[in-house]
Amino acid sequence: MTSTRGTARIAGACFLITHVTSVAALVLYAPVLNQPGYVIGGGADTRVLVGGWLEVVLTLAIVGTAVALYPVTRRHNQGLAIGYVGLRTLEAAVIAIGIVSLLAVVTLRQQAGADAAALVGVGKALVAVHNWTFLLGPNFVCAADTLVLAWLMWRSRLIPRFIAGLGLVGGPLLFVSATAILFGAFQQVSLPGAVAPLPVFAWELGLAFFLILKGFRTTAPDRPETLLLTQAAAAA
Repeated sequence: MTSTRGTARIAGACFLITHVTSVAALVLYAPVLNQPGYVIGGGADTRVLVGGWLEVVLTLAIVGTAVALYPVTRRHNQGLAIGYVGLRTLEAAVIAIGIVSLLAVVTLRQQAGADAAALVGVGKALVAVHNWTFLLGPNFVCAADTLVLAWLMWRSRLIPRFIAGLGLVGGPLLFVSATAILFGAFQQVSLPGAVAPLPVFAWELGLAFFLILKGFRTTAPDRPETLLLTQAAAAA
């Protein structure tokens, strides 16, 4: 029980870290993301570097959520548990590509004597790479891994079903939103683009706080497996 309680707290803490670091990094990245001439300007390199460091922590925390949950989730569905680890690792890897692209912009800005027009073009291309990774990792892949874990939690009843339900709704909604953005229905930075991730945001925060404060549920009276065990014990 103590081991499981500690596992729940670690997983919950990792979820909270992902939210804090992702939001903070996005704020710190503002100059390089919003200023086309950043690469030839004065630059706010330290700010961007700190943002990159925070996203490194983010990627580790993303993988940490899956690794911490795996010893518990595999007891209920090993296939889904492994799938969740794989998807979270993929999400972290895609984000890491975006980190490298923005750090490369900082490197280009620090080069002296290079052609300004060429630097601006390359800088824009690197920012575009980051923007696409932001759509692919924290949207498409996150939607998929949310659905996998939420379904596992719904079936196992390790957490309250109303929390798991947020993930079951939020995952598909985020995937549909990302698809609409991909095909130009609306921009990622828009009202629909901001509303669509809210159920996933609520799912992850609800999951994080429940795991930290309560831990995993140890009973699931209406699960078929539990019912069979109860009937077998009564018959004995």
